Amino acid sequence: MGSTLGTLLAAVALVVDINDRTHSGPWVSVLLIVQFLPSVAVGLLFGPFIDRLSRRATMIIADVVRAAIFVALVFTHSATAVVVLAGLAGLATGFFRPAAYAGLPNLVDENDLSAANSVLQTGENVSWAVGPVIGGAIVAAGGPHPAYWVNAASFLFSAVLLAGIPARLLQAATAVSRGHFRDLRDGAAFVWQTPPLRAVLVAWTIAMVAIAAINTNEVFLARDTFHGGDFGFGLLFGATGLGLAVGSLGGGRAVEVRSVGLVYGAAILLNALGFGLAAISPNVWVAAAFCALGGVGNGAAVLCNALLVQRGAPDVVRGRAFTVIMSVNYVAFGGGFVAGGLLHDAYGPRWVWGGGAVLMAIAGLIATALARSVPAQRAPEPEPAT
Repeated sequence: MGSTLGTLLAAVALVVDINDRTHSGPWVSVLLIVQFLPSVAVGLLFGPFIDRLSRRATMIIADVVRAAIFVALVFTHSATAVVVLAGLAGLATGFFRPAAYAGLPNLVDENDLSAANSVLQTGENVSWAVGPVIGGAIVAAGGPHPAYWVNAASFLFSAVLLAGIPARLLQAATAVSRGHFRDLRDGAAFVWQTPPLRAVLVAWTIAMVAIAAINTNEVFLARDTFHGGDFGFGLLFGATGLGLAVGSLGGGRAVEVRSVGLVYGAAILLNALGFGLAAISPNVWVAAAFCALGGVGNGAAVLCNALLVQRGAPDVVRGRAFTVIMSVNYVAFGGGFVAGGLLHDAYGPRWVWGGGAVLMAIAGLIATALARSVPAQRAPEPEPAT
């Protein structure tokens, strides 16, 4: 929560910083792209390191590197340097997130895994709701540099907490390499050949295209279609964030009493229903209620994504499984942004949201079909080395 909160308030500062330096939309677009594009590179090129190296050390180093980057941003004087440093921070995040999610099942009993994921993701979603607001206030009061300092401190805070976890509790055993490129191929093959992982890869990649297209048109739906202005945009954004928090918290309870495959498909379909109804809403207030509903489905689906990978992949390949899936998802996400912009010009935001909802419903049906036979618990792991 600490590092996510810092990251999100600094994300506002980065956009403002680049905008003030360049007054250019393309520069802002490049900044946004370089913050998630390195995660694709991690999945395609560096994923085996998540399993071959200590996960605790990987996360601590990523935090320290990101802290140093945001300290350096305080003393940076060119837009190019800001973008490069933001890209390096994105690369470190590309190592941190899969290592964290791969290590989580080792920290808790199987019966507590869904609740642990629920707490972790609810914390992240609360940070998503609060971080940009705090970041906007900090930047308005003192410019981007105070936000950079706060973010650097948040990464050090995270590193100190991680240092208190024994390394053996995050990793049952480090993977033995068969050669880097063979390890990469083995990870991709394992994802495709394992039913729960294939379900996430296929269904959520399709859903990410829809989510990105919807996100691209959200501001236009709020301001132009509903005439809600900036307040309306914030209302839709905040309502979705509220739904995400509720969905990630409630999803943890749902998978304790229902099959995770069943919950997964239903969650994506609920996401589709919410955004489809928002597309045909008469005003921004009704649309906000349906966005909250869609957010509930989104939050529960993201929780199921983590559980399906954690239960479907043994510890020695789990890091690679997460990086492969995340990298493909991010490619689809980037494509969805491009498609959303082009379709907006041709059809308008209502039709883009409606089309996105249909595509998401297809993803939900695919998720239901592919994940229906997923076992309720993961395979037992070997005891950690003492």
